[in-house]
Amino acid sequence: MKRIAIAIDRIDWHARRLHAAFLALDMAPVFVSLREVAFTPGGLSFPGLDGLPEAVFVRAIAAGSFEEVTRRLGVLHALAALGVRAWNGARAIERCVDKSMTAFLLAAAGIPTPETWTVEGQEAARRVVAEAGGELVLKPLFGAQGRGLKRIARTTDLPPPEAVAGVYHLQRFVPPARGEGFCDYRLLMCRGEVIAAMVRESADWVTNLHRGARPASFAPGPELVALALRAAEAVSADYAGVDLIRAPDGRVLVLEVNSMPGWRGLQSVSEVAIAPALARALSG
Repeated sequence: MKRIAIAIDRIDWHARRLHAAFLALDMAPVFVSLREVAFTPGGLSFPGLDGLPEAVFVRAIAAGSFEEVTRRLGVLHALAALGVRAWNGARAIERCVDKSMTAFLLAAAGIPTPETWTVEGQEAARRVVAEAGGELVLKPLFGAQGRGLKRIARTTDLPPPEAVAGVYHLQRFVPPARGEGFCDYRLLMCRGEVIAAMVRESADWVTNLHRGARPASFAPGPELVALALRAAEAVSADYAGVDLIRAPDGRVLVLEVNSMPGWRGLQSVSEVAIAPALARALSG
């Protein structure tokens, strides 16, 4: 049986469904924490395994010190060097976790995305706000689930450096398109295809399900599918959650790309069984 490691520190809803999906494909899934994988004179040692798995599905990488996180990403780099497939690999995760790199790669690929500035120090951030004009959104450089977002209309809205670890990641605020409330779109991409999609609607400008947004089923048109595919390719992701928004002028912009996306809300409005689709794609 093909051995599949599911990299996770806390066995959650997603991990349990992935485990069941791999079992249904006659594979041998095992939960593994990357913190427990060791570099040894012989290479890599996975707890509970004799040798290496045939593939690794990276569900999550736990927070830790700079050294700890670097070592865990090093494990994924080492897997690539050893020819073991990992979804996603270290390169994609590094590109997506750092929002400044994601924004840079999207823009460099000619993918429409809101104007973005990432600077160190409050003085540099004040200059950005003053020169950019209009309203911006301050985002944690490493953040998820809508936490820590703040709208910035003037320089006095900027928090002190210690509140943002010294880094100010500022993105142009995109107001709702004409005739629409606050909403955006999440497309789950895998190997060049859309597995599932939803629209997230909210009374608040932060359209995240953890902040009270409502998911609804959604069939994306060719424009959104093409943009999401290009965004996933720009960060070298095998699978990804791509967030898009429609601007008042009608353009569709890519907001973010998530290399370790959750899909519980998406599954609630999708007829496709997402975990089995991902399992089949990784094992194929």
